[in-house]
Amino acid sequence: MKFLISDERATEKLGREIAALLPKKCLIFLNGPLGAGKTTLVRGILRAAGHQGSTKSPTYTLVEPYQLEDCLFYHFDLYRLGDPEELEYIGIRDYLDEQAVCLVEWPEKGLGFIPQADLTIELDYEGESRSITLDVKSSELALKLAEKLTGHYKLLQ
Repeated sequence: MKFLISDERATEKLGREIAALLPKKCLIFLNGPLGAGKTTLVRGILRAAGHQGSTKSPTYTLVEPYQLEDCLFYHFDLYRLGDPEELEYIGIRDYLDEQAVCLVEWPEKGLGFIPQADLTIELDYEGESRSITLDVKSSELALKLAEKLTGHYKLLQ
């Protein structure tokens, strides 16, 4: 499913809408160039789950945990990862084994050390707007996303 969103505010709103449909344990990949809105989308997801503070990309720490009401989130940013093997040193398997939503920016940097995502979100520039492509592995989640998002956004495909 591919559609167009207008700005940062719409990106955050999309994150809130996606958050309402996520299971308590899932792996989400966020792809796209610098500045395309990956962290903004994460902010929307976290705010929908009850996070009130700031949301920054964990570019230097690699992972930022968020323990919210009844949900645990891990926000990874692998942009500065020098070698995928470094993920072993931070205990990536332990994070992924937990009952948590794991949001991974720049997942291609961790190839071979992280499994296939339940949901991949591709953000890209489309003039002054952004195009968003969702690739969902679960047919149940795909159906829920299609029902929730169709009609709210301009579909491109």
